[in-house]
Amino acid sequence: MQLQNLGRISYQDALERQLDILAQVQAGTEDTLLLLEHDPVLTLGASFHPENLIHPQDWYEAQGIHVLPTDRGGDITYHGPGQLVAYPIFNVAKHGQDLHRWMRDLEQTVIQALQEFDLTGERLDVNSGVWINDKKVCAIGIKIKRWVSMHGIAINCNPDLTPFSTIVPCGIRSHGVTSISQERGRIVTIEDFTPALLRGFESVFNHA
Repeated sequence: MQLQNLGRISYQDALERQLDILAQVQAGTEDTLLLLEHDPVLTLGASFHPENLIHPQDWYEAQGIHVLPTDRGGDITYHGPGQLVAYPIFNVAKHGQDLHRWMRDLEQTVIQALQEFDLTGERLDVNSGVWINDKKVCAIGIKIKRWVSMHGIAINCNPDLTPFSTIVPCGIRSHGVTSISQERGRIVTIEDFTPALLRGFESVFNHA
């Protein structure tokens, strides 16, 4: 597995990088994991419902939050500083060639990483992702193209959670959103959590 840490990057720039690597993996190069942090952005997935955007789009733009449609699965979510985003551009055909299993494996990488911080991550039937005490700490939205996956997972390490209150995250009104820092009662940064997440990927996907 190749690892590329892109640091803080706009959503559009990261998407262009994903598409370049996607073509390479489809052509036979090894799996690549992108780690990054996005500038503030709301992404609208393939299952987006307009009522989950509480304010007009120009309201968000005035707050410095871009609003962008995407082709990933899911509804609406927020990305911003303090949130670790991982885009595994992997050949899913080599990891079971099963979309359901792929989603569960991505969840498992986060669940295992959270254990290193004495946190119990769970799955809920209401939606994909990872939850702590019925609040979402990690969102998942993917797209499979010729059995290569793009997009991925977003883990709330220590972001400002306020923007989540201006949308209906993932289209779910019945459950809230949390962060690792909030659950631990101390600051847990992206830099703190990244090594644990990498160990999760190595364990679940046998990548070193």
